[in-house]
Order: sequence, then structure tokens, then C-alpha cells
Amino acid sequence: MRFSFIHAADLHIDSPLAALGRKNADAAVRFADAGRKAVTALIDETLANKAAFLIIAGDIFDGDWTDYTTGLFFIGELAKLDRAGVPVFILRGNHDAESKMSRSLRNWPANVHLFSARKAESFDLPELQTVLHGKSFPERNVPDDFVQAYPKAKPGWLNIGVLHTALDGVRGHASYAPCTEDDLRRFGYDYWALGHIHKPEVVARDPWIVFPGNIQGRSVRETGARGAMRVEVEDGQIVSVEPVTLDQARWAMETLDIGVCPDEEALDTAIAERLRVVHDDAGGRPLALRLVLTGATPLHGALAAEQERIAAECQALAARLADDFWIESLRLATQPPARVFAPLNESDALDVEGLLRQASEDPAFAETLAGLVGEIGGKLPRDLAEEFALVLAGEPDGEKIVTHESQALLLGLLQKGRTS
Repeated sequence: MRFSFIHAADLHIDSPLAALGRKNADAAVRFADAGRKAVTALIDETLANKAAFLIIAGDIFDGDWTDYTTGLFFIGELAKLDRAGVPVFILRGNHDAESKMSRSLRNWPANVHLFSARKAESFDLPELQTVLHGKSFPERNVPDDFVQAYPKAKPGWLNIGVLHTALDGVRGHASYAPCTEDDLRRFGYDYWALGHIHKPEVVARDPWIVFPGNIQGRSVRETGARGAMRVEVEDGQIVSVEPVTLDQARWAMETLDIGVCPDEEALDTAIAERLRVVHDDAGGRPLALRLVLTGATPLHGALAAEQERIAAECQALAARLADDFWIESLRLATQPPARVFAPLNESDALDVEGLLRQASEDPAFAETLAGLVGEIGGKLPRDLAEEFALVLAGEPDGEKIVTHESQALLLGLLQKGRTS
């Protein structure tokens, strides 16, 4: 007996993209639309593969609906599977926990099986000798021993555990229903269909412990292809687990070393070449790119002083490739090739770079800077504040990023003043 099933999670239907919306409203609309299109792609893929069933391991919704159209859209998509006789097994996660969803619809299609939030339960598929075990989140936060309520494996059947979890908590997501690989192995299941971690990963193969990732990237922290997993079963054994790409818009982050660029013309050429590669990799999808420029370059100061203009030039180069290719942001991580602010003459002995370097090493300066950074973060909207915190977290000492960019900006403005 041979069959396949689709394992998906973290649909986050109609998730708001407030941070992107503040940067580019048009891009935010296209990416928000991509979220629903990815759900449709999931249903279409399930039908095209003639899958025996579909598993969705939590976080179908991003929280309570703004209005009922979100729920109606999802039910409409599930109805396509109902008409084809394909069962769907749904588990609630931390974002769509039972307590968080004040709005609900009773008239789910008959093919939908929703795991209870009161106790772990099992659904049998006798014709496939397969059983699925799971428990929905009753609340956003669940006890650390949440998984221990799951039942033991059913002997002689293919056992699938459905669980929304951070697992061991080392994958950069908030810890929900934490457990270890050994904890899961003790149940004797053949496959653990996990959700919550947005990056796809096959954690283990004996038994299979799998995160499919989310079906559509929601920010520049979720780059690359996104989708679900197609699982092939033969004679009661899982023989393959393969990713299925479903995303309808793509995020990317690229680092470009511009140390070899002597002037802006060479810089434009280098950026244009990299943009073309990234655009081609996206396969025609709408694309939002964060571009990070690195390297020791004589353009260091000029880039910092005119970052807004350079970002606009990058966007112009992207628009030449496609009207749905956006520069999400331009980040500068360049360095001057050597001492660039040389004295105009022997009497002009002010070492600006040296003074800035000394200031950045002064503990009092660091304390003042930390206070300013905290004050700025406190005034930002929540989504931008989170992004700001993540930027700072990119260095062991996050304020170094601010110090570096501030020094580059000041030197660039001073150089521009001298040459203008």
C-alpha cells in the first residue's frame, strides 16, 4: 500500500505586515495578498498530489480575526478538499489558541478534524492503517509537560504525532510546549508533524521529526523558499519527506562586498548584477530585498552621507527588472580603506577619525549612547521596535552598529562639506 500526505503549519492567514507597510504600502499589499495565495497553493498542491490527507500543525491564524472574511476564506479553501474527499487534521497553536479566538464559525466542512484542546486525542484512518495523535493549545501558554498527555503508539499502525512546539528552544522562536527529541522518541511514533518554527527543518529521521516551516515568509527574517512537506508512505513505512514550495512572494537578504568599486558607476554595476541574480532566484515572485553593503571602500563616507539617495538608486535598478521588486532597506556595513580624512595642510592637524575612535571607546560615551538607543526604541511602534532590537542583536555589543553608522555619517558629511 502506497500513499502520500501533506504536512503544513504556520499559515498565519491575513497576518498584518505593519513594518513593511510603513516602508512601502504597495509592497505590503502585495505581500499580504501572497499569504492567501499561498493557502490556495497548499490546497491545490494537496489535490494535485492526490494526497490521502492534509495536516496543519497550528497557527493557521495570526490571532483573532479582524472580521469574518478571514475565516470564510479558509473554510472556502477547505471545502475544495471536502468535495474531493480529502480529510484535513487541524491543531491550534499559540497564535490561534482556543482562548484567543473570540470569533468562530461552526459550519466547518465535514472533512475537517480539529484536535481537542481539552485532552489529547487520536483519529484513526483504518483504510490506511494510520492514526494521528494531537492536542490543540487551550491557551497561548501551555505547561512544559504539554506533550506528556499524548497517547502511546498504536501497535502495527503508522503513528503520526501532531504538535505545536519550540522543541528544544534553540531555533530563535519563543518557547512553547518545549520538549526534546528523546521525549518524542519515547512515544514510538513514526512521524512527528511539528509546527511553530518558521524555517523548514528535518530534525531527525528515526523517527521522523519535521518542521515544514511557514507557507509564506512574513518579514525579511524569513528569507528564501517557503512551503510544506510532502510525505510518501509505502507498506506502513515513511520512504521520503520532500519540501513543496508554496510561497507567492519572496524575501531576500543579500550581502555585497563593494571593496572593488572605485566609484559610483562601478557600484551601480555591481549592485545591478547582484539584483539580477536575486530576482532570477525568486522565480518571478514579488520580491523584497534587504541589501547590505560591506567592504573597505573609498565610497564609505559618501554612502553614509547620502544613504537615502543611494537607496533610491538601488530601487531604480530593481524597478528596471520588475515592477514588483522592492528594496526593503539598504544597510551599510562598509569601512574606509585607510585614513580618509587627511589634513588639508600641515597646520590642519585635526585628526577627526582619531577623535571619533577615542570617543567610541569612552565608557561615558557608551553609557550615553545606550540611553539614547533605549529612548529611541521606546518611542517606536511595536513592530519597528522589535526590528530595531533585532538589528542591535546582530552584534555581541549591539550599540556598535549605531556607533559605526554614526561615525560613517559624520565623516561623510564632513567630507561632503569640504568638497562642495
